[in-house]
Amino acid sequence: MIFREATTNDIKQIQVVRNSVRENTLSDPNLVTNEDCKEFITVRGKGWVCEIDNTIVGFAIADLKENNIWALFIDPAFEKKGIGQKLHQIMLDWYFAQTKTTVWLGTGFNTRAVNFYRKAGWVEVGLHGIKEIKFEMTYENWRKLS
Repeated sequence: MIFREATTNDIKQIQVVRNSVRENTLSDPNLVTNEDCKEFITVRGKGWVCEIDNTIVGFAIADLKENNIWALFIDPAFEKKGIGQKLHQIMLDWYFAQTKTTVWLGTGFNTRAVNFYRKAGWVEVGLHGIKEIKFEMTYENWRKLS
């Protein structure tokens, strides 16, 4: 298992993982383009991937422009192996090394992601739109947890 910073060469495999998930699926896979991924990992923030046998099985992307976690997804065949926790840690360590601004994310109701974020110390602060719960993580809480 290799964890490393994402590059633009990873975008094709990142898209495969993003479209393989069973929860928080995209209503239309074309909603998140390769250009969107490129912008988020090269301009707006940074991304990380987990590789097993030269195949990306998970990724995470933080957005400094909107102080948002844009993505954290694991290929369903590789869930429950600690990949999400490790990507989450790497991403938030990097994020809070860049800024002390509170970071937020949205995730669908009644998903495993809701439990993941609650266990990881995120605080539910309301709704993001009408289909997602909004969570926040402060710098101070992250430092206590890590």
